[in-house]
Amino acid sequence: MVGTGRSAKMGVLLKNGMVLQEIQKVQTLVFDKTGTLTEGKPVVTDIIGDEVEVLGLAASLEEASQHPLAEAVVKRASEAGLELQTVENFQALHGKGVSGQINGKQVLLGNAKMLDGMDISSSYQDKLEELEKEAKTVVFLAVDNEIKGLLALQDIPKENAKLAISQLKKRGLKTVMLTGDNAGVARAIADQIGIEEVIAGVLPEEKANEIHKLQAAGKVAFVGDGINDAPALSVADVGIAMGAGTDIAIESADLVLTTNNLLGVVRAFDISKKTFNRILLNLFWAFIYNVVGIPIAAGVFSGVGLALNPELAGLAMAFSSVSVLTSSLLLNFSKID
Repeated sequence: MVGTGRSAKMGVLLKNGMVLQEIQKVQTLVFDKTGTLTEGKPVVTDIIGDEVEVLGLAASLEEASQHPLAEAVVKRASEAGLELQTVENFQALHGKGVSGQINGKQVLLGNAKMLDGMDISSSYQDKLEELEKEAKTVVFLAVDNEIKGLLALQDIPKENAKLAISQLKKRGLKTVMLTGDNAGVARAIADQIGIEEVIAGVLPEEKANEIHKLQAAGKVAFVGDGINDAPALSVADVGIAMGAGTDIAIESADLVLTTNNLLGVVRAFDISKKTFNRILLNLFWAFIYNVVGIPIAAGVFSGVGLALNPELAGLAMAFSSVSVLTSSLLLNFSKID
């Protein structure tokens, strides 16, 4: 109770007390990328092709989407003063992109998985590789199965992400990034903040399977914030949701960070360790206290003049309970960064 109360004061909400016990057993910590490790507010940095056509069609499609990248595209079109067009038969394909009909033409906007075997010219391929080396997310725009251009967007790591990852690694935890983004962008972000392993290009429905694979090596915690993170949050040994995340992510998690500060993950591990150590300390002293006190109270050593009358035995038992309670309350004053 003291541990969960202290956690809440530090912005770490626990769904139940068992989480404190489970989190200190975790060996691998897995992070979603967009919105968790990064700000989740990307901006359009490059437009390859006819800027008005590419940006106008892309923004028209993305206006109906809820993906973080969509907001950036629509915002850029608004700044350029472009008028958005009506989209019919809009579809969002998780982990791939969006599609719809504009002026009777089939328009696709998404990653390479969305292109379904379309021919990517060498000029687009070279530009794609160049942009990905700059840690940018690249999406293709195709009209009636013909690629018309590229859009490059960039998201930056959260201010405290590097420090949080460093602190977690000092505590002996393995860190992994699990994302649907391409490997080049994911690796570039991971290198900036110090994450060891990257699992990229994963569709939302595949994230839970990747967590299962990692669990073969030990306990796994997953940190995420989006709708597509809910399955992974549910199957992980400990699911951690960012407070600014979606309702379904928060509902699926065992632990919620009330702020978007990744240092809350570090605090969760520290609080868990200190709480569990305090439990062990209380059990140790209670055990020793009873091992010594009960035989004396029972008169086992009365032959050598060592005895305890019932009144003192009752008082000693009460003191035992008070000492354990006091020890637990002192957890409120333990130093946690």
